[in-house]
Amino acid sequence: MKSDNISGSSIKGFIAEELFQLTSLQELILHGNKLIGPIPMAIGSLKYLKVLDLGKNQLSGPIPSEIGNLVSVITINLQSNGLTGKLPLELGNLQNIQVLRLDRNKLQGSFPVGNTSNENKQGFCHLSTLKVGDFSYNFFVGSVPKCLESLSRTGFRGNCLHYKDTKQRTPEQCGVVPPVKAHKARETRLRPANYKAKNQDGDSKPTWVLVVEVVMGVVVGSLLLIAIFTVILRCKSKPSILNRWNKSSSYKDYMSVYLDSNMLKGVTKYSRQELEVACEDFSNIIGSSSDSLVYKGNMKGGPEIAVISLCVKEEHWTGYLELYYQKEVADLARLNHENTGKLLGYCIDNNSPFSRMLVFEYASNGTLYEHLHYEEGCNLNWSRRMKIIIGIAKGLRYLHTEIEPPFTISELNSSAVYLTEDFSPKLVDFESWKTIVTRSENNSRSISHEGDICVLPSSFEERHLDIQGNIYSFGVLLLEIVSGRPSFCKDKGCLVDWAKDYLEKPEEMGSVVDPTLKYFKDEDLKVICEVVSMCIHLRPRDQISMKDMCAILENKIDTSPSSEMKATSLAWAELMLSP
Repeated sequence: MKSDNISGSSIKGFIAEELFQLTSLQELILHGNKLIGPIPMAIGSLKYLKVLDLGKNQLSGPIPSEIGNLVSVITINLQSNGLTGKLPLELGNLQNIQVLRLDRNKLQGSFPVGNTSNENKQGFCHLSTLKVGDFSYNFFVGSVPKCLESLSRTGFRGNCLHYKDTKQRTPEQCGVVPPVKAHKARETRLRPANYKAKNQDGDSKPTWVLVVEVVMGVVVGSLLLIAIFTVILRCKSKPSILNRWNKSSSYKDYMSVYLDSNMLKGVTKYSRQELEVACEDFSNIIGSSSDSLVYKGNMKGGPEIAVISLCVKEEHWTGYLELYYQKEVADLARLNHENTGKLLGYCIDNNSPFSRMLVFEYASNGTLYEHLHYEEGCNLNWSRRMKIIIGIAKGLRYLHTEIEPPFTISELNSSAVYLTEDFSPKLVDFESWKTIVTRSENNSRSISHEGDICVLPSSFEERHLDIQGNIYSFGVLLLEIVSGRPSFCKDKGCLVDWAKDYLEKPEEMGSVVDPTLKYFKDEDLKVICEVVSMCIHLRPRDQISMKDMCAILENKIDTSPSSEMKATSLAWAELMLSP
């Protein structure tokens, strides 16, 4: 078998072990799918493989050392996954490789150079045929081996390398600020701006200048000390609400962050062991992204649950991530509406394995995306779709206008809408982890990491509110529900661009409707198209809100039982009369 190319097919799940029984396979291309889990060790059995492309999936775990058995491989693409760990030394066995793309993962450690002797030809310095190497946006440390300096410099950017030719991550993003560097920074701040040491030629300044500089230095230093003591006293004046959280890793021992001890008051805390039992040893995976895994479970004597486990290692966890994780738990716990997902609790476990989890009540009918695109919408007649649309609108109205402060869904799409047994929609912000990382990075860049840091609850960077973005996404979601088409299709492009031609022509609006539907109501479709146009053409100065959108939908679309019965009867009659 020469090639197995299944790229961009929205394939979900783990890579099947049976695939590696095709030992004569020459090309394995699974680019741009939704594959999760580790790369199987059995991959080393494909001795004749020339192209391996698993890029842009959601794979996790380390690169298996068995990949060094692909002696015929010319191209390897593992970019844009969630791969972790160090690069295996066995990559040096790939004597025919010309292209190696490992960018945009979470790989770390130094580049394995290996022994340069003829007896032990391993390590990157034996990849004499390598022409393209992209290692950017990982967490590699150390220096770039001389044998790789012939590769493009951009292939090393966005790491933690000692490599001046390209932009690297900040020390905070790399998880450490060297104490020596911190000492120098303090020393620099204590010096007056016009301070200048004696030059190497032995030139010296007049005595009166030195006296002025010393006096200025003392004054500035005194002001700085007063400021520091003021901050410390301010922190100590609020002992009832502040609690110190220390990072256990040795390189973070000199850093601490103060948190609000009342933040998670009233929110249920689960142990990792409880959730492990409920989720069948975390084997029941129902979703994933590069940052998290979602498990389904059953609490003993309780409800079904969906558990989001954040994919993060202890060495990458900072005080700011802890702060914003707990803030996000508190933010999600305050949501209480029939059309929003209910947060049941959280899990914090600092033991091995290091864990941060969110526990939601599970909606038993899966996601709206699955019903629209995997089951060809067979369970979603017109009336049911209208009820789902109104339910989503009610949920967004609650989030945007009925709670304070407002709340927005990080990525509003059909995968963020879960359905209950009676097909009632629930909005679940499973992508909230991205907002945690963003807010933490913003604050860690702006606040010094030298010594203790006093962070009061009022100084938190708030969750980003993208109300206008939610309204636009709601319009796209309406199109997806009535048309049965995904919001973006590789072959047909953007759903909005496709639908624009029909939205402004009443006589052609019917062309937007999902062809699998046997019946739909023209008056409902007209309302939906009106709301979609308002959403996708919304301007910042417009005063339209989800409260307005929801009112239009509720007032003009009839979802009463009598209306549904009529729709069902007409659909049945139409089916009987069709040839």
